[in-house]
Amino acid sequence: MPKRVDHVQRRAQIIDALVRVAAAEGLHAVTMRAVAAEAGVSLNLVQYYFETKAQLLHAALERLEQQSHERWSARLDGLPRPMTAPAFTEAFLAEALPTDEASRAFHLVWTSYAVLAMTDPELAAQPFVEGPDRLERQLTGVLEQAQQEGTLGQQRDAATEAAHLLSLSHGLGTSVLVGQRSADGAIGILRAHLDQLFA
Repeated sequence: MPKRVDHVQRRAQIIDALVRVAAAEGLHAVTMRAVAAEAGVSLNLVQYYFETKAQLLHAALERLEQQSHERWSARLDGLPRPMTAPAFTEAFLAEALPTDEASRAFHLVWTSYAVLAMTDPELAAQPFVEGPDRLERQLTGVLEQAQQEGTLGQQRDAATEAAHLLSLSHGLGTSVLVGQRSADGAIGILRAHLDQLFA
């Protein structure tokens, strides 16, 4: 009897191989052939699941976002209850910092993807900004709730503050990736800003 193939597991195997290649050599070094070799499968099999490199890269980005969300959920589960807006916001933004191997791989691939999408029409055609837009809306909602609870000043625009916070965390994440500062240093800067925001 032929062996039954778990297609979800096989796709994940290929995507994880891409992430390993990208984390070790950079996203520019990723080829379908390199991913196949890293995954221990044939090039034809990679092309069976992903017709183009752009599809494979986008699938990897979606998987990394899902894993990031799972780490963030676990981080939230560890917070004391009732959860305050400042604590939620710090946990939310701390996940955007490359503080360990998994989050470093996510941010390295995400940043590399963003740069490549600027000059590659096939990558640019993928729905790249859906994830960041979703995070910005979610954080805006948290800040609006904080205003209702009186922990964030009414004079602040929640949507503007959410965009500011996400831009700050992305910039800090990049500074950690390139070795400008440590992860602890980045978290310290983030906390100082949140102390001012929720003062």
